[in-house]
Amino acid sequence: MDSITQPNRPKIAETVIHPTASLRDSSIGKCCEILENTSLHTVELGDFSYLGQRCIAGNATIGKFCAIAAEVRMGAPNHPMDRPSMHRFTYCPEYYSADAVRDHAFFAERKADRAIIGNDVWIGHGVVVLPGVRVGDGAVLAAGAVVTKDVAPYTIVGGVPAKFIRERFSRPVAEKLAAIGWWDWPFETIMERLTDFQSSDIEAFCERWA
Repeated sequence: MDSITQPNRPKIAETVIHPTASLRDSSIGKCCEILENTSLHTVELGDFSYLGQRCIAGNATIGKFCAIAAEVRMGAPNHPMDRPSMHRFTYCPEYYSADAVRDHAFFAERKADRAIIGNDVWIGHGVVVLPGVRVGDGAVLAAGAVVTKDVAPYTIVGGVPAKFIRERFSRPVAEKLAAIGWWDWPFETIMERLTDFQSSDIEAFCERWA
């Protein structure tokens, strides 16, 4: 992205939304960033999370401090495979006939089948997260992954369909981090403890703040 189109970095407690972004029925937390041509429909975006260019998210809940790269697709709606036809005329018949009525029950089911993204999740370029999938805190979704099943906290998955690659940390460390829940600390506290966040000594971090 060149310097002409790049928005200014957000200031503390300020959210930056690019003018080309599209938001509908969505709530955006504080100090978030939404870049060019990204579209959010019925999305809850947690504090300090950011989305890159050309992302599309619908019917999704995204936690705090999530890093989402460009061209990510979350909550891509499914078609009704159990019907005689999967075409939209079965649930949007009003597109084709003035006398027809939209299938509101079908859309209610779609809306309820939310993708749930935890806190401090890194989603790589071009990832697709299907409806109903739950991604745990601290997980990593490798670039290009198609995530069809739930992802455990602090694990790394990748591929099509996405499969387990490895743990980010040992299970005891992951459990300690989950119990600490630093993403719920006041941001001033996080900044006061910035040196600890910059260290790769995860054991020391857990011991100090557990």
